[in-house]
Amino acid sequence: MNHLLEFLLRQGDNALVLGQRMSEWCGHGPALEEDIALANTALDLIGQTQLWLGYAAEVEGAGRDANDLAFMRDAYDFRNLLMLEVPNADFGRTLMRQFLFDAFQVPWLQALTDSADPRVAEIAAKSVKEAMYHLDRSTSTVIALGDGTAESNGFMQRALDYLWPYAAEVFAEDATDFAMAEVGVAPLPSSLRGQWKKTLQATLQEAHLTMPEGEFAHKGGRIGVRHTEHLGHLLATMQVLPRSYPDASW
Repeated sequence: MNHLLEFLLRQGDNALVLGQRMSEWCGHGPALEEDIALANTALDLIGQTQLWLGYAAEVEGAGRDANDLAFMRDAYDFRNLLMLEVPNADFGRTLMRQFLFDAFQVPWLQALTDSADPRVAEIAAKSVKEAMYHLDRSTSTVIALGDGTAESNGFMQRALDYLWPYAAEVFAEDATDFAMAEVGVAPLPSSLRGQWKKTLQATLQEAHLTMPEGEFAHKGGRIGVRHTEHLGHLLATMQVLPRSYPDASW
């Protein structure tokens, strides 16, 4: 296995799938300001996707580019965290998912700026500023909704309870994680668990939300057989144009 390629696909697929989910809110946000903010977050993530998958295509050396990796792979070939592909359902789940991801992604990208791979360090340096803004916004929104009405607090607690079983997948390490740590490309994700939980505890306390007990992950992605129902539906929307007109010039 080419562990660097696998690592890069994971980074790119996370950004791509979450960016696509966030883009689904365009024109449907609960308020104009939120609609614009969600669209901007999606654009940031798609920009990060181009960087990660562009480098992945170079490492693969098979004549493909970032667009090919994004639009011409099937669901079983994607490496994203399962939490990022679950349907938005409602605004509360969307923002809670964003917060749970951002709370890991900021320290993760900060660590990657010191990567032994110059390209990884460069991509992380470009991405971390956007991720810090995403975390600041998702944190403040989770607090605002959790500390709002009884109804909004209930929405956020239900979103947290639903997403919690997925959240720990990022810490489920495998041979690729150990290989990247050994050569200094990336730290082990588990080294950031304490910082992630500290961010969650502080935010959830201020939001008057209860952190569920235990940490466990749905089996999928890197730790088991992929469940592709949600991702398959998402890709059907995302990939319809390039698959229908593969020779088109955009």
